[in-house]
Amino acid sequence: MQIPNTQPGPLGTTIVSNTASWKKPLKGLALTVTLAVLAGRIAEVPFFSIMGIMIISIMLGVLWKSVMDIPTDASIGITFSSKFLLRAGIILMGVRLNFSQIWEAGLSVVLIDMIVIVFTLTIMILLGKWLSVDKTFTVLIAVGTAVCGAAAIVAVAPLIGAKKEQTAISVASIAILGTIGTVFYIFLYPYLGLDPYTYGVFAGSTLHELAHVIAAGVPGGDISSETAILVKLGRVALLIPVALILGYFYRTGERTETDKKSLKNLPIPWFIFGFLAMSLVNTTGLLPSSVIHFLIAASVFLMSIAMAGLGLSINMTDFKKVGRNTIVMAIVGFVALTILGQVLITVFY
Repeated sequence: MQIPNTQPGPLGTTIVSNTASWKKPLKGLALTVTLAVLAGRIAEVPFFSIMGIMIISIMLGVLWKSVMDIPTDASIGITFSSKFLLRAGIILMGVRLNFSQIWEAGLSVVLIDMIVIVFTLTIMILLGKWLSVDKTFTVLIAVGTAVCGAAAIVAVAPLIGAKKEQTAISVASIAILGTIGTVFYIFLYPYLGLDPYTYGVFAGSTLHELAHVIAAGVPGGDISSETAILVKLGRVALLIPVALILGYFYRTGERTETDKKSLKNLPIPWFIFGFLAMSLVNTTGLLPSSVIHFLIAASVFLMSIAMAGLGLSINMTDFKKVGRNTIVMAIVGFVALTILGQVLITVFY
């Protein structure tokens, strides 16, 4: 039992000073950082590189929670990781984007990204409603499929009032499905009849995570990889309007008619604007390439720490809440997206 330090206060009162209180967040923070570092090592293994460090981090968090005890006083640091470091990572992720490069890629790429996002969100939300899937799960998995996987899910989650376990389960579900899809793309590449450029457009416009896109682009060489990443970043650029729209229509709580008409009640989170600001800074070309690479690496690591925190917040039994219909919705939505991708390639190229 720890005995807190005391010291006399004014009028004979006693002030209690627990010198260890400031250390409490460090336990949870140290655990999430350790899991993220371990995930980085695992991600260097060829097959696991397809999943990427962020997805492996959340898996390690779930695994740790299922087999190890987590000290009660570690929850403060875990929450700090999964909330504040996550937002910091999303902000820094904006430095990946260079709007001029996306625009120079051509109007066709921009249109493909827009069509993909609108189509996927519409189909999956309607499908989720038809299958009676929980509304929150539907939106999270739909935006993860349509935009940019884990990053989109964690950006939209607070805007629609999603619980931690719902966010973590959605990220894990998208990670598994995207990884399977990536392996499938790699083996299917020789039979698609696409040149490296159009295959890059196809992979970048239909796969979930940036890690998935990078891995899937390898068979087509440098042209395929660079094109896939550029098309994928075009989808990432659309995260801001998508997040705001979904936040407006799906946020929890009752709204009066006055609220609906008031701009100040729109769900505009500060970290989304931070994301936009970093993108604009990168677009200006003021930052040297070394700084950009450092910020990108910092973004990935911070989000990996946050993913570990999300994983530590759920139990394996929470995955039972997903349900068969949710899995069906996720698979059908992805299959529909891949078919759309092929159609768009035929139409535009």
